[in-house]
Amino acid sequence: MLPEFYKLLPAEVELMFKAPVLVCILIAGADGHIDNKEIKGAIALTEKKQKRSKSYLLAFYKELGEDFEDKLKIVIQGFPTNEAERSPMIVQALTKINPILKKLDHNFACEFYASLREIASAIAMSSGGLLGMKKVGDEEAKYVQLDMIKDPAKV
Repeated sequence: MLPEFYKLLPAEVELMFKAPVLVCILIAGADGHIDNKEIKGAIALTEKKQKRSKSYLLAFYKELGEDFEDKLKIVIQGFPTNEAERSPMIVQALTKINPILKKLDHNFACEFYASLREIASAIAMSSGGLLGMKKVGDEEAKYVQLDMIKDPAKV
């Protein structure tokens, strides 16, 4: 277990590792379907984060990156296929991260939050816009700021 997570309950640790996956599913599925381009984008971003992440998150993304595609597919299967049912469930789950972030080292919490926002933005731009030209679609725009998670730097 990561030293940053020693203060957390097992369910809280699980949610922390699930959060990037939930963000991927929320943003990728906002338009009603999760396409392979978005899944591949999420996988590529996670692999990149394993190699280039800031020191606070390096171990986190290294552990998360193990079998990321399988983890993503398993979590997707645990949610309804209908976006109107799935998105509120994911938003509710992500809201539960707020009290957990307060328990963590401030620097780790801030980096983690920024990382989730970066994931959301990258997934939103991976298949949005006219001919996929790096524009966030209207559906993704509803969630890309991750308003359900409070910025620990401002709390």
